[in-house]
Amino acid sequence: MDTTLTTTAQKNGEQPPNRREARRNDDMALAARAERWMATGLSTEPADRAGAEAGVRVAYALAGLPAPKRVLWLGSPAAGATAVAMLRTGLTGDTKVREALAAQGVRPGGLQLGRSVRPQVRTRPWALARAALITRLGGVGFARHWAATARRPWQQLVDQLATPLRTRLTEQFRAQGGEFGQAQQDALLDVIHGQHDAAWLGAFDSHPDVDGLARVAGSAGWWWAFEHVAILTERPREVHRDNLGRLHHGDGPALSYPDGFGLHAWSGMPMPAEIAAELPTLTVARIRAEANAEMRRVMLEHFGFDRYLRESGASKTQSDVCGTLWRVELPGDEPLVMVEVLNSSPEPDGSFRTYFLRVPPTVRTAREGVAWTFGLTPEEYLPQQQT
Repeated sequence: MDTTLTTTAQKNGEQPPNRREARRNDDMALAARAERWMATGLSTEPADRAGAEAGVRVAYALAGLPAPKRVLWLGSPAAGATAVAMLRTGLTGDTKVREALAAQGVRPGGLQLGRSVRPQVRTRPWALARAALITRLGGVGFARHWAATARRPWQQLVDQLATPLRTRLTEQFRAQGGEFGQAQQDALLDVIHGQHDAAWLGAFDSHPDVDGLARVAGSAGWWWAFEHVAILTERPREVHRDNLGRLHHGDGPALSYPDGFGLHAWSGMPMPAEIAAELPTLTVARIRAEANAEMRRVMLEHFGFDRYLRESGASKTQSDVCGTLWRVELPGDEPLVMVEVLNSSPEPDGSFRTYFLRVPPTVRTAREGVAWTFGLTPEEYLPQQQT
């Protein structure tokens, strides 16, 4: 090693070139690992049932538990939670789930799940792997490692997929009501996220304690681990997302499963199927009639803010060199205020395109509105500098 070069770099607070190169290579390897696990979490391939069941056996063995006596398969997380509720309560529940269980020789009340072993199968391995990595890397090293391997997958898979799905299921089961609806909600407390656990599995890629979980995540969707029975579900067959990774689809479910269950969403906002079905035929009157403010905003975005302004009789409140300010009242919500501006750069055909920019309802002039979009005050914004 060139000790002169090393000493100089150390005096300047820098790493030697060979160490910087090793760090770059390590960063690239960790980024590639994160991408591999992201692909696992977004997979729409049919479940590898044999591989998933082998992973379940490994997960139970690593937890010091005997393998489950039965492994059951359902077509979606909704069906899996419903099956858990039916087997726990003995209630007949959903017809399609009852038929799926019957095809596997099971009826509600006819099979004992035993206690949930999620703490042993999922929580403990996570804790062991995390503790081992912190011991090896130290606190700062672990934080860097986690950011490289799990920050983006967590945001894309947990925040943008698993959490909206779980929220929608909770709402759906709550609407069911009664003992059975509560049993469905309770089932979600015991779920293991399967492929969506790819959000964090990349951080512990080679740790033996998470081997079983990793095998299931690479082969199936959400699942449940009980003393006598494991309930596994299929992966989705379609996942539609916007450029930010949020669930988003205007023509059918954004997330759909082989058994017909689907989650409708627009820009990451889950919505009921009946609302989604109305999006292609929305009218100003229908948007105004929507009582739920969040759903109204979804409708507005799909309908188009500029179109809504044109068709709703919006008021022109002010105009200046920067553009025109429009305002329309929304029942039970803040007013819709937009600035109409003309693009300063011509299109290829020589025409100039008009844009509508949504601004806060407190804006009183077009200049103030355009300045706000640039993070400037009206006094700081000079139209001739707009690009």
